[in-house]
Amino acid sequence: MTTGLKNSTIELLRRFNQSFPQFYEQYASTEVQMHNLRLAYQIYQTQEAIIDLKTEGNKTIFNFAYRNQSFLLSDIFGVLAAYGLTIHEMELYGQIRAPMLIFLKLSLTRAKMPLTAKTAENVHKAVKETLMGRFEVEEMLSLEFNLNSGLKRVQISFHLDRVYNLPSLMIEADNQQGMFYKIMHAIWQEDLLVVSANLLIWKGRTRLIVYLLGPNENLIPEYLGEKIAESLQLRLAMES
Repeated sequence: MTTGLKNSTIELLRRFNQSFPQFYEQYASTEVQMHNLRLAYQIYQTQEAIIDLKTEGNKTIFNFAYRNQSFLLSDIFGVLAAYGLTIHEMELYGQIRAPMLIFLKLSLTRAKMPLTAKTAENVHKAVKETLMGRFEVEEMLSLEFNLNSGLKRVQISFHLDRVYNLPSLMIEADNQQGMFYKIMHAIWQEDLLVVSANLLIWKGRTRLIVYLLGPNENLIPEYLGEKIAESLQLRLAMES
């Protein structure tokens, strides 16, 4: 609903939304759409990534927006894993046409508590320095846990979603340290671009559905999608 918005704002929002998958206007609230529009304008003005962490209740809310690239989510989730953060909720919307921005919102805790001001500051700095190539994510993570270990009871399947009209991967595994980083890192290794995601965490299991574009930001045919799912299954189930 766009009730109360000026006609010029509605038209600007309509044109902005055309860069997203067609489900975006249906599933993202007007509040979210306007928030993303404001973030996009801020990126246009500053040419810099937007990184924001703030406490809401017993969680810390992490907001990120920037130009989408295949390695981007691997780096971000790597930083979060390096700081031992737990992800409870995820909201991710990415554009499929220029300027190819991505908008990520996460609900986080550390040791079942919201992040302290110092930790939030350190995470903000680490994400920023990662984007600038100054923070070696894999090097820091290797000190925390075995990056070569697989995910426990991982299952991956490929689908051509008829509602979203996008290729998708459904990834299920037992909850474990660093799993979102390992998933996003494996997706990057396949040269895939995540443009949306749905997250469900229930009874010790995580189900993550990611909607994707293939290499060169193309749609993925079903025969290739099945091969990608098999490759990811091997990558993520691999034990050192």
